[in-house]
Amino acid sequence: MKNSFSTLVFALFLAYLPQVNAQIIKSEAILGFNLTQVEGDEVAGFKKFGLNVGAGAMIPFGKNWDFSLEIVFNQKGAREGVQYRDTIDGKPVTGAYKIRLNYAEIPVLIHYTDKDLLTIGAGFSYGRLVGVQEWEHGRIVESTTLNSNTYNNHDFNYIIDVRIKLKGPLKLSARYQNSMIKIRTREFINTNGDNWSRDQYNKVLTFRLIYVFNESKSRELQKNKRSQ
Repeated sequence: MKNSFSTLVFALFLAYLPQVNAQIIKSEAILGFNLTQVEGDEVAGFKKFGLNVGAGAMIPFGKNWDFSLEIVFNQKGAREGVQYRDTIDGKPVTGAYKIRLNYAEIPVLIHYTDKDLLTIGAGFSYGRLVGVQEWEHGRIVESTTLNSNTYNNHDFNYIIDVRIKLKGPLKLSARYQNSMIKIRTREFINTNGDNWSRDQYNKVLTFRLIYVFNESKSRELQKNKRSQ
């Protein structure tokens, strides 16, 4: 599936290549944060804070349409505070939990801009897991490592993105993304000895500031082309 995604990105780039020479590509500097959770981990709520930083490029095609490609460092995971206090086999049990998942991610989206103010986009992303740490009851889980295959090294997501122009080339972006394939299947057992398993998926709310370079030049070029 990873190879299929790479092939799709390359095919999209080739499809728009004839138009690239006639356009000014807009580049982006991206800085933001995530509120995340893992569906299926028995922990509810977007409680885990993470970073979303990187760079991107937008290729205009047609009137008000853009194709974008980003490379971002994207932190996901989940967090739950102390729920209770107990002791099992001499070790404190609190219900506290945290998982930190770091990804190098490539989002690919199609955007539509209305009246140079509001931009709505949708697309997909591929993320490669580059770091993982897990804590249970306040203690780090030594068996969860990048090479342990506890979590899937690949994360494929669908994305919905909304951007609002703040001032000049500065945009405010709100984004939602959700894993399309499971990142883990986990076995659970409670203090009564009951056990069950659940597939897990990343869910992410992202808020970012995006600075767009060459936007005014690109817009002027498009206006000149339409007037010809």
